Amino acid sequence: MIDGCPPESGKSFLKKINSLSIRPDEIKLIVLTHGDPDHAGSSKEIKEITGARIAIHEYDRKNLEEGINNWPPGVTTWGKITHFLLYPILMKRISIPPVHADVILHQEEFSLEQYGIKGRIIYTPGHTPGSVSVLLDSGEAFVGCLAHIGFPFTFYPVLPIYAEDIAEIKKSWDILITQGAKMIYPGHGNPFPVEKILKYL
Repeated sequence: MIDGCPPESGKSFLKKINSLSIRPDEIKLIVLTHGDPDHAGSSKEIKEITGARIAIHEYDRKNLEEGINNWPPGVTTWGKITHFLLYPILMKRISIPPVHADVILHQEEFSLEQYGIKGRIIYTPGHTPGSVSVLLDSGEAFVGCLAHIGFPFTFYPVLPIYAEDIAEIKKSWDILITQGAKMIYPGHGNPFPVEKILKYL
């Protein structure tokens, strides 16, 4: 499983996997692309439901294990405006219930073969210091917030409108493209072919 859903998503998570005929105990690993509340907020609840291990990069581990709210700053005009308007509201309403991380990721790649998946976890910082992506051998890449598409971000694929380091974002994209990323699955919005992001690089 990639990412741990926004806070209080346990019931919707169970409803979704039931509709896909997936038993909770079939999920063995929850890979958090980063430690922000909208991607890790229900990690504790889903871990309890599934018994799965949680994997997160060492640089975002503290957010998860100490329940720290994090929202990277805006790096575009729209990003700065929405961050200014929404940050005081959302940071008071959402939080990450603290939970222990089982697999600590580092800069080197992490193979998913032991979980029956032909692919690997790749360190792709920029949105947060500990952001990672899952790249399958098929070329499908699950990139978290390495790109944004859809409301309230944009209506077409772009580099993230919130980021700690936009230069690192571009380096991370270079790594993914060099390693064969073809179809991109962002953490927000619909999938798109990698060619749609190339003009921003």
